[in-house]
Order: sequence, then structure tokens, then C-alpha cells
Amino acid sequence: MSQFSVEDESELQSLLKQLLRSVSDRISAAPTAECAEEVLLHLEETDKNFHNYEFVKYLRRYVESSLEGVVEGGTRTLTRTDGQHAIGSGHDMLIHVVTCRTRESAEYQQMMQTLKSSMIMVVESLINKFEEDQLRKEEMLREQQHSQSSCQYNDTCSDSDSSFNQSYTFIRQEQLQALAEKLDSSKPREVRREALLVLCCAPPSDVLSCESWSGLRRSLCAALSEPDPDLSDKVLQFFAKSFSSSPLNVTREIYTSLAESVESSFLSHKLSFPSGSAGVDINSPEICSLLKQIRLMNDFQKEVTTFWIRHPEKYMEEVIESTFSLLALYHDRGSASSDKTLEPVHLLALLDIKATWFNKWMHGFYSRTVVLRLLEGKYRSLIEAALQHCIHYHESCQRLTDETPDPPSERQQTLGSIQRSVYTGKELEYVLLVHSLCVLGKLLIYRNGRKLFPIRVRTHKDPVSLTDLVVTLINIMYQHPNPPHGDGSHTDSLSPSSLVMEVLCVLCERTECAEECLHRTPVIETLLAPVVALLLGHQAKLKSPAVTLPLIADVLARIANTDGGFALFLHEKNLVVSHSERVSAAHVIVQFTQRLLSSLSESNVPHTLCGAFIFVCRQIYNTCEGLQVLRPYGLHKAVAAAWKKTSSLSERVVTPVPGADVGASTRQLSAMLIWEETLLDSLLNFAATPKGLLLLQVTGAINECISYMFSRFTKKLQVSRCEKFGYGVMVTQVAATAPGVVALQASGFVRALVVELWSALECGNEDVRVVRPKPTPMEPIDRSCLKSFLSLVNLLSTSQSIWELLGRQTLANKSEYTLREMPSSIPDLIDRLIVVNSDGKIHSLFHYEQSHTFGLRLLSVLCCNLDSFLLLESQYNICSMLLQSQRENVTDQDPSEGKFIIDSLSVERNHVLVRVSVIGGPSERTLPPRALQEGDNPYSWPMFSFYPPPPCYTLVPPKVPTGAQDPELSAFLASPKATKNEESWMETCRRLYRKCMTTKPSVLSGKVLADFLERVVAHLSSSATECFFSPAQYKAEEKSVNNAVLSSVEILGINACLRYGSHVQPPGDAAAHELTLLTKHIKAFLSTQRVQPSSQLITQQDGYPGHDWLTSTVFLIMAGDTRRSLSLLLNLSALLTSAFIWPARIHASVHVPVEVAASGIPPLYWCTAHYVEMLLKAEVPLVHSAFRMSGFTPSQMCLHWLTQCFWNYLDWPEICHYVSTCVVMGPDYQVYVCVAVLKHLQPEILQRTQSQELQVFLKEEPIRGFRFSNYLAFMEVLEKSYRNIVLTDMRSIRNPAA
Repeated sequence: MSQFSVEDESELQSLLKQLLRSVSDRISAAPTAECAEEVLLHLEETDKNFHNYEFVKYLRRYVESSLEGVVEGGTRTLTRTDGQHAIGSGHDMLIHVVTCRTRESAEYQQMMQTLKSSMIMVVESLINKFEEDQLRKEEMLREQQHSQSSCQYNDTCSDSDSSFNQSYTFIRQEQLQALAEKLDSSKPREVRREALLVLCCAPPSDVLSCESWSGLRRSLCAALSEPDPDLSDKVLQFFAKSFSSSPLNVTREIYTSLAESVESSFLSHKLSFPSGSAGVDINSPEICSLLKQIRLMNDFQKEVTTFWIRHPEKYMEEVIESTFSLLALYHDRGSASSDKTLEPVHLLALLDIKATWFNKWMHGFYSRTVVLRLLEGKYRSLIEAALQHCIHYHESCQRLTDETPDPPSERQQTLGSIQRSVYTGKELEYVLLVHSLCVLGKLLIYRNGRKLFPIRVRTHKDPVSLTDLVVTLINIMYQHPNPPHGDGSHTDSLSPSSLVMEVLCVLCERTECAEECLHRTPVIETLLAPVVALLLGHQAKLKSPAVTLPLIADVLARIANTDGGFALFLHEKNLVVSHSERVSAAHVIVQFTQRLLSSLSESNVPHTLCGAFIFVCRQIYNTCEGLQVLRPYGLHKAVAAAWKKTSSLSERVVTPVPGADVGASTRQLSAMLIWEETLLDSLLNFAATPKGLLLLQVTGAINECISYMFSRFTKKLQVSRCEKFGYGVMVTQVAATAPGVVALQASGFVRALVVELWSALECGNEDVRVVRPKPTPMEPIDRSCLKSFLSLVNLLSTSQSIWELLGRQTLANKSEYTLREMPSSIPDLIDRLIVVNSDGKIHSLFHYEQSHTFGLRLLSVLCCNLDSFLLLESQYNICSMLLQSQRENVTDQDPSEGKFIIDSLSVERNHVLVRVSVIGGPSERTLPPRALQEGDNPYSWPMFSFYPPPPCYTLVPPKVPTGAQDPELSAFLASPKATKNEESWMETCRRLYRKCMTTKPSVLSGKVLADFLERVVAHLSSSATECFFSPAQYKAEEKSVNNAVLSSVEILGINACLRYGSHVQPPGDAAAHELTLLTKHIKAFLSTQRVQPSSQLITQQDGYPGHDWLTSTVFLIMAGDTRRSLSLLLNLSALLTSAFIWPARIHASVHVPVEVAASGIPPLYWCTAHYVEMLLKAEVPLVHSAFRMSGFTPSQMCLHWLTQCFWNYLDWPEICHYVSTCVVMGPDYQVYVCVAVLKHLQPEILQRTQSQELQVFLKEEPIRGFRFSNYLAFMEVLEKSYRNIVLTDMRSIRNPAA
């Protein structure tokens, strides 16, 4: 089939025509011929049906028949007799070589030459037939032109048509010159009509490039203003074709001509604006003609933005300026008459009511620059007019406030509902208002648009500023019409409230816009004016309060969600509520919300309105600073009371009986459930902060809230429309407390987390088709399991959560596990992944090494919390299990003679054993690395399978110079106790402490520090002003103390303390007995200070859960002297400081309310950690943001550090300075210490956040390089700024939930 026959050419012609018809839409959409050619060249890439076209199938068959022999011969030549490729084993290489040789063959060259010549003939034949058809159509048009009826110009005449359907004929310059003469206005109408018909068939590019175009242009513009609609319609048809097929350098001239024609028509007709009941009939000849022309201009305005960037800026500027010139027609020409004139902008607004053309022009920087430059200079009157329309509407609505029916509401409800032909003057004004609002709203988004303000308007003496405009818009929003039939949900996209809400929502989403436009006192005052009026018992100036008040709440919530708006709400006291007292917006909002909640049962307050204002409060109280402002109002109690009442009512909804109307009861139940969920959601958001979590716990609704959160969490729903993150941070915050983690377990969250982890770790994705084998993970924790690992770390971050989930729980330790048996709890997970001490457990794991490594990594993080480690060790003998595994992991059967096998598990076990066996700060211990080194000795650190660990892991602490003394401090300690002026004595003490800490911090150590602390605590406990709790009245018999029984956790804690003390502060030979005795004394004393347990929490059952690390710290400071240690601790128990630096002292204490004592949430969390988060956001915002992004919370880490007195994180001198600083400088310094530590760690925190290892880093790594002496000045700065807030709240410990 090398040659084409006549039949083949005919068939090819038919198939080509069929292909062109199939892709005609794509070709006609191309703006130029070059673009159309690109469409055809890339058709195979863009058209999924390409290979189904008959033309393509025909060509494929032709190529196969022509080159079949060449391809087969080449393939045989390149293939050996044994079936192996001669060139290589790659199938792709064979195809490449055969293809290259085929293209170089003579057969291929002949095929291409034949195909090319045949296609040229086919295309030429198609072109000839097309021209003959066009000439025949032109002849028929000329014959029928006299009998042709006058056709009306319809709405589709300005739409872009397909270029394949347009009747184009080539035309010579002489013909165009003749057409220009025939189109002269002096010629008869029939002659001009015939000329227009011919012109419509000519290519617009030829017409616009001819020498007589200027004359043609004048004639066409003149024809547009003719009363004969047939002529003007033909001109518009020609313009429409030109717009759809010509580039911008051509169409700009047509557009400017059209704009000039419209401008001339307005000036000549001098259309008056309708007044009274009169209206504008769009079917009248003058208005109809102008609407058609403006419609065509508007279509071009909206389409031109897609391609004008490809042309010089001057073309775009001509289009924009001609548009602005037309719209500013009567603004630049002062009218002597007092009659109002119909303007071009009125008709443009009718056609494009929401100013889509202006939105598109402002979208791109390329065009926006020109638009704003012209508006700033020559056409500023356009913005003045738009602003004037908004102000006029607002003032007219104010004048008609008492009139009914409301004219604006009537026209707004009927506008756009049905097709109409007559519009009254008031309706045209409203249409123009909508158009002006959309234009102004778009201007406010951009910086240079806002720079146009202030603007002078004729009716105002002072210029209108940005703030004035926003206030005017809000007042317009208040004119929302009364909903029909009392339907409060009635909304209309063209209502004043909807239009203004669109603008305000966009401004709220942009920080810079919100700062300049919304975060202003007059704006907040205007938004809250109806709320203040209702609070004072007055009538709010709202047309429809049921609709407008939720909109106000929506705007307030969006403003409160920004940093600037939040600060304005809290600190700007600009609202007068009663007795001329000025308060901040937050106080007004919460008071109104409480009023709504209390009125739910008394009046017909919509739930949506109440929920909307609760949501505004929620944006405030879900932050630490905001909760401090709203807490005195007890909003959590009001919301909880409403929830309890709603919950009881929903249970009482009558169950429909057969035959009864079920619609009403179903709707009632549905509304109740929605309202109940809204209240639960609002209560849940109190858990976003530590103190808020305490308030939630006190309400008794924490279990229901957590269950609700889990239902949304499993659906991966966002917290709300304002929060950028999901529930991860809130889950972490809740998991830090005993009641929170119990609620998480009851909701099913813990089980779901464990199952998800096991599925990722052991099961994999079974439903995913395996294309290639899964790569062996190189990291200890595979990326697929990292999220689950971090979630577990967040869940088990505190010792309280460990005690609640693992306390009194035994491990299964079964001899055999089925492969389908999945763990569903934390004890199950520990049994299967950590305590892998039998062959049955090993064989039950598909990926033993990977899964056990995961478990050991998790164990390492858990054991960083000393109390968590003591519980695991006391219940599961973790260390014995690890040592036994190490003994079994040797090269010889005899552990004493064999060498340890170095693998990932033995290295990980060695790391965990050193971590739990050796205590110390960054300069006091070293932890073996987890990675192997290159070379002959890949792991140089000694492993061990028996205690004690090798001494190389314990570092010699740096020697503290003993000779250096501070004379002034020594004299102060040697001086007799001052009883007259206690305040000046403490001031002197603090001054000396600052001096020593900043100049000679090493002085405050050893005996000097012990004497200093003993003297200060004794002085403070004897002072009536400093003694916060009742002085300790403790007298215990030695026999009863000696007979007291310590728990296994306490005994393990004592042993750990003694091991640490032997290196940093040797306490003496009888240290074990002395520390045990001290621990028993303190346990006996504190038992008298606790309430009887009424809670079901494990942490509340048997005294303080964990070891008393402050007691051990004081014991080491006092060099093992039990008497001095006990005396200091008893005196310390009377001070406020003890409630925060001594967790065991305040645990379930009688000194706090019963519900707080039974909550299981320590003051260390709901007070200290709360203020750490608050100060961190203000002082170290990058660290605060890093925590939010990681899903971790600063409160969890602070609770971890402070509970164990920074053991394992700071060196011994810094631990001593932590205790002394909090005792001497005040309990609020505990907050400042944590902020200083996090500030010190900021570079590492930011880096670890990016690598998703922030939690593990903060828990496993010590705080390197931190010195109290370097940060004491920073803490003093924090004290000056925040002591009044922090210390005041610490003193309210007796009633924190009030």
C-alpha cells in the first residue's frame, strides 16, 4: 500500500473532515492561527480519544502495512538464535535500535513522501470546496437580502462563536474602500445594510488593517447610533466577531470605538433618571440599543484578562482608560440641571451587578497596577461616586427606619427573582449600590487600593477614611430586611448583610487588611453597638435582629481569631456598658453571651444566635491570655448547665407512635441534638489550655466532651472554621492529666491509636497492590509508623497518664500468640513490643527486629520520666528483662565467656539500660549512641548484662571552687535574725542572691547554699505575711515512723537518689537509712494534709503517685542530714512556693477545694504550665508556634521537668539554683525559669520541629549550656511585666475554678 488511489484519497478526505469536525471546539477556542496549529500538533497529548479517531486508525494501518517487513527484518537481525538480544538484555534497547534503523530505511522515506504529497492534495481539495461553498453562500445572501426579515439582536450576539462557523471570505483593499463609501451616513439605508452584510463576512483583521479603517470606524459608530435596530445589530455582530477572532492590538480599537459610541449616545439622548413610580423600560429602543452595546463591552471586559498580558501594556491601558472614561461621563461634566441623569454605570450594573469585570481586572498584578494608577489620578471620581452611593443608601435607610414596608427590603427581595423589563429608580439605585459595594470591597483588599483613602465626597465636610467606610458598611449590614414569614434563616446574596459580610470576611482573612480596616476602635464600637444596647435594655437599631446578630457574631469571631483583633478585644477599654464605666469588647461579649444562655428557657432566643456568640467567646477562652479575662464570669458553668438541661430534654423527646405525625418530633430531636453538640464543642475547647482543662473537669462533662472529640477526630474533621490545626494539640493537652487520659481511654481513642499503630507496624496496607517489594526501612522507626509513634509519646508524656493506663495492670505473658491477635491497650502493646522475653512473642511478630526496636525506642522515651520508669520497673522488672536479653545475645552459650553480638536491638537495649541506671545532667553522665561507626570497631561503648553499669558512663562533675566566698553573703548569714523589719531583710536577701548569682554563682553551693536556704525558709515561715498555709504541726513517734511501709516505687526512687548523690553530693555512710527515714516522715506528715479519696482515679487512691523528688533534692542539699532536711521541708510546707515546687505536698491537699483536689490535676499544670504557655506566646512566639505545629504542648514538657526537679536535664548546681531561686525570689519564678529554658533551647526546638522529632528531643536530650546566672536578668524582666498577674493567680490556689 505504497501509493494512494483515487478512492483512497477520497476516503482520506472524508476522514480528515470528520477529524476536524470532532476537534472544532478546541480549534475555535484558540485566539490565533498559531495557537490552533499548536492544538493540532499536541492533540495526542491532550485528547484521550485521539487513537479512536478513524483518521488516526487509517494512518496506523497504512504505516503498519508499509513498514511491516522492515520492522520484522530488523528484529530478526538483532535477535540471536537462542532468543537473547544481541545488543543487550534490555527490551527497551531493542525497540530503540529497530526504530532508528526503520526511520533510516528507504521504505520509510518513500512512505513519508507518498503520505505528504497525498495529504497536500487532500487539503487543497478541501480548501477549494470550502471557497466554492462560501461564494455560493454569498450569492444566496445577495439574492435573499430584499426578502429577508429584520432580525432582532438577541442576547447571544456578543458571545464568541466558533471560527469554523463564521463566513469568512478574502477581500481586497479596493472592495474595502468601496464598502467604506457605501457605509457613509449619507447613503440610503439599503445600501448601508448590504455593505454591512458583506463586511460581516470579511475577516476582521483585514478590515482593521485596511487604509480606510478610520473612515469605516466613523461610519460604524454612526450606524450604532442610528434608530434602525437592523443597522446597529449588524455593526454589533461585526464587533462580536472581531472580539472573538482578533488579537488585542486589533480589538482594542473596536472596544474604544464602542465605548466612544456609547458615550456619544448618552450625551445625545440625555436620558433622565426615573423618579417616583416611573421606571426605565429596557425594551425601549434607546435603552435596548445601549444595553446591547454595554453587554458586548462587558463580555469583552471579562474575557480580555485571559490574554492581555501577552500584549504591550499600552493596549491594556487604552481599554481600561476608555472604560473609566465612559463610567466617569457625568462625573467630569457638571450638569447645570438639577434633574438626575441616567448614567452608563447604571446599565453596566444591571448587566454585571457584582462587578465581575472589576474583580477580574484587579486579580492580576499586571492589570491591577494600571487600574489603581488611573483611579488614583484621572478617574478618582469613580471611587468618590461609589462611596457616595454607599453613604447615600445608608442615610436614606436611616431616614426610612420607621416607615413600613421597607422599600430597600422590597426591592432587594424581588430583584433578580424573575425576568423583568421595567426597573424603578429605587431599584436602579440598589443595583448601583451592589455594584459599588463590590468595587469598594475589591479595592480594600490591596494596599494601593487602601492608599486611595481618605476620599472627599460632596455630602461630607471631612474626607471619608478607611475606618469611616468600614463603619458605613457595617451600618448597611444592619439594614437586612425582615425575613418573610418570620424565617430567620432567610438569606439573599444581594441583601445588604450578605454583600457586606462578603467584604468583611475577605478583610478578616488577610492580616494586613484586617489591621488597617477592622482593628480600629470605631469599627469595634459599631459592631458591638447593638449588643451594648440590648445589654442596657434598649432596642437595637436593627431591621432584623434574628438575622443580623449572628452575622455580627461571625465577624467578631473572625476578628478575635487574629492577633491584632484579639489584643484589641482584651485590652482596649472603649465601650460604655453601665454607669459610664468603660470596658473592653471581651467583657461585653461574654456578658451578652451569659444573658443569652440565661434567657434560653425564659424567652424565645434562637439557639443559633446563642451558639454564634459562644463561638466568639471560644476564640478568646481557648487561649491562655483570653481565659484569664473571661474566667471570672464562670462561662464554663453556664455552658455546662445549658448542656445538662439540653441533654435531659433530648432524652425526654416523645417517641412517635404509629399513625402520628413524626415530622415535628423528628425536627425537634434533630434541633436538640445539634444544640447539644454545639454546647459540647464549646465546652471541649476549654481543654485547649491547662487551666481551661481544670474548668472542664470541674463541670463534670469531660467524658462526654472527649467522646465527642473522638467522634470528630476519627472523621479527621477540623476543630472549627477558625482553627488552622486539627485536634492533635488538644488531645495532647488532655492526655497530660489523669482524668483526661482516662476519658481518652473510655472514648476509644487509646484503643484506636494502638490498633492503628499495630496495623502500620505489623500488618501493612493489604489493600494496596504490590508493584515492587517494599524497601527495607533504614531508620529505626519507619516513616509509616512515625506519626503513630509521636502520638503514643504525646499520650504517655506524663507520669499521670502512665499511672492511669498501666497502674495495677499486669502483662499477658502468654506462651503463644496467634498471628491475628492484635493488641488493643497500652499494657498489650508493652507486652508485645517491649517485654519480648519469650519465643512465643518473637514468633508472633512478622517484623521482629523492626517492631522490637520500635518498642525499645518507645521505652526509652517513657523512661525519661523518672516516675514513669519507677512504675514500669516496679510492675514489670524492665531492667531485669533487658539485662537477661543482653545475656542471651552473646556469641557463646556461656554469657561470662562470650562476646556481645552487636546488632540494632543490643545497641538499643544498652542505651536504655544506661539511661535508666545512670542519673545525671549533661556534664554528669554520657549516653551511648545508637548508631554504629565505620571501621574495625563499629561500637566502642561497653555493653553489660549485670549491674552496676561500666563507670565510663558516669562523668566526673566539674570541681566547684571551695575557696571563693562572698564576704557580704557570709556576713549576712552570720548576722542575728532580724525581727523588726522583715520586709527589708528579705529585700537584702534577694539583692545578695542576685549579686551572687550574676557574679559568683559557684558560691551558692554546698554548705553555704544549705545554710542560706535554711535561713530563708525559716524566716519566711515565721512571717505572717509570707506564711500562706497554716504552719506545720507535726509530731511523729519514732516507732510509728520506723514501722511505716514504703511502696516499691518509693524504694526504687530512694535507690536512684542514692546512686546520683554518691557522685554529686556524697550524703554519708548511713544515707540509705537517713533518706528512708526522711521519706517516711514526709509521707506521714503529708498524709495528714490530704482529703479522703473519693475519685476513681488510680493516682488519687494511695497517696502521691511517684517518688518525692524535692525531698530527695533537699536531702542531698543538706548533705544527708535528716533533721535539717525535715525541718526545712516542714517550714517550706507553710509557704506558697511549696504548692508549686513540691508536687507531693499539694497532691489531693485539704488546702484546695474538694473538687479540685479530687480532679487529679496538679497546680503545677493548671497554674504554672498555663502561664508558661501564655508567656511563651508573648515572649518567645517562634517556640510557641513550633510546639503548635508539632502537636506537642509546652505544658507537658514543663510538667515533666518540674515534677522531677530537672533531674537528668540539668547539672546538680543548676538543680540547686532552681530550688533556691523559687524559694528566694518567689514561686512565680518557676514560670520564668521554664520560659528561660525554652528560650535557651529555641534554635534546637525550631530545627527539631522541621525534622518531626521535637518531642523525642526534649525528652531524651539534657538541657545543655543552660545557666541560671545567664538568664536571671531575663527572668527579672519577666517578673516586672507579669508578676502581678502570675503571682496573683498563684495566690488564688484555694479557689482556682471560681
